[in-house]
Amino acid sequence: MKTVILATNNAHKVSEISNALDFPGWDFKTLAEAGIESDPAEDADTFLGNARIKALAAHKASGGMAALADDSGLEVDALDGTPGVWSSRFAGEDATDEENNAKLLAELADVPDEKRTARFVCTLVLIDEDGKEITARGTVEGRIGREPQGDGGFGYDPLFWPDVFDGECTLAEVPQARKNEVSHRGNALRSMRFKIELEKAKRLEMSM
Repeated sequence: MKTVILATNNAHKVSEISNALDFPGWDFKTLAEAGIESDPAEDADTFLGNARIKALAAHKASGGMAALADDSGLEVDALDGTPGVWSSRFAGEDATDEENNAKLLAELADVPDEKRTARFVCTLVLIDEDGKEITARGTVEGRIGREPQGDGGFGYDPLFWPDVFDGECTLAEVPQARKNEVSHRGNALRSMRFKIELEKAKRLEMSM
């Protein structure tokens, strides 16, 4: 059995990650489930940097177990890519989703619809037991609406209209399964799964 420490206690992320990377013999545990305390400062200026910080911290705190971390957020073109790595604290360190959404709408108040383009970004970092690193990145393109719409999802989902939905709905208006099919984290996880399978095949070939 291979235990993989997930550097999060977010139930949404745990469910999505464990379902996407359901390799035989893999057992996912959150930091809390593993009895691990790990809360490093996420002070990198990129999603990859912050995901790496969290994965390495969990890997070390667990005594060398495999560890997986993600960092994700929203990039708005009219705001030069912000909120970016500050997405969860755009309106302040302890800001709620509603406060972050309100600040974003205020910042974009005078921006015309055609220039409200944006994307959700997710970067994953897996540090294996031997210290080998595998990274993956996923995005979903769209635009920012003018008011929240939909009761599902979390974060900026009620404001985000994915291009793939052709303007029919926001990410907060679709079932979780449908969201996973197109989301930045879903895309990153599919990329990560492919890279893990390649690595497993390479190691098997080397052992023969």
